[in-house]
Amino acid sequence: MARFLAILATLLVLASPAATQPKAQLPAYPTVRPAVRPGVALRFPADHGAHPEFRTEWWYVTGWLDAGDGQKIGFQVTFFRSRPAVDQANPSAFAPKQILFAHAALSDPKVGKLLHDQRAARAGFGLAEASTQDADIVIDDWRFRRADDGRFVAKVGGKAFLLDLTFQPTQSILAQGEGGYSRKGPQAHQASRYYSIPQLQVSGTVTRGGKALAVKGTAWLDREWSSTLLDPKAVGWDWVGLNLDDGGALMAFQVRDAAGKALWAGGSLRRPDGVVTRFTPDMVRFGAERIWRSPRTGGRYPVERSLSIRLPQGERRWDLKPLFDDQELDSRAAGGPIYWEGAVSTQGGRGYLELTGYVSPMKL
Repeated sequence: MARFLAILATLLVLASPAATQPKAQLPAYPTVRPAVRPGVALRFPADHGAHPEFRTEWWYVTGWLDAGDGQKIGFQVTFFRSRPAVDQANPSAFAPKQILFAHAALSDPKVGKLLHDQRAARAGFGLAEASTQDADIVIDDWRFRRADDGRFVAKVGGKAFLLDLTFQPTQSILAQGEGGYSRKGPQAHQASRYYSIPQLQVSGTVTRGGKALAVKGTAWLDREWSSTLLDPKAVGWDWVGLNLDDGGALMAFQVRDAAGKALWAGGSLRRPDGVVTRFTPDMVRFGAERIWRSPRTGGRYPVERSLSIRLPQGERRWDLKPLFDDQELDSRAAGGPIYWEGAVSTQGGRGYLELTGYVSPMKL
């Protein structure tokens, strides 16, 4: 799904000196960006890297970690790249041609709420870069990259925590939608290029309070890029990615309107034998089993959800339960949205659930 924190990258541009000029003084630069179209094959390793001609993209890793004491914790690491509507031919090194943003969060039941941190910068000066050859994104001391042996490596964090994690692929890349062309709305152009790598084996350390704790676990990597914004009727979305205990992988999403109805839905189920079922909108149904109300924002989130998929062999249902309720992230202090994104479990699997537009409509 279109990761909403790209909003923050846009805000950086709005805060730049050029953006503070009166509108009459701003030149009208061309803002043509390529559209996502079906029938374009994914190419690797290049598609692990950045696509700077598109409006926005993200490298999104979520997972569950075992700290060795039986305690499970969740984590999320996301790097974004955004191309603002500025003159890409501007020779100035200070021109915000590309904006990079990163976000990390730790879900620990012992804490009872999210620990989170973030970084943001315009690309350049060797401080913030995103390679177009392979996955390698740097923002100051934060980095996400793919090593020569095919493993992905992330090092992110701040005062509250530090994640130093390695992700070993155990399965092939899962192209979402039609060979990577993933519809996100009723119009054909409302789409992204989208692939996932589920069932990543995680190893590394989580550092808190100056103490590094060895961890292992399982993660899910999502990669998307697009030039399209949400449908005008959309107010938010629900997304879930699940690593199933039998080796399968399940992803489902819906884009909601103001009445809570699905404007569009989709996803996929890959069985342990590698057979993939692609979901059409009529196959996906999310239910709200329990609502949690945030004591800080008043947001009412369906933190316990049912997910029903109408498969050719019959309907299957997964019941999603949160690791703990308060996995809300309020990024208004940095000019961003309020949303819920947290670790969830289900019968036969674990993963992450993303809920947006439950406090106010998402406007990308």
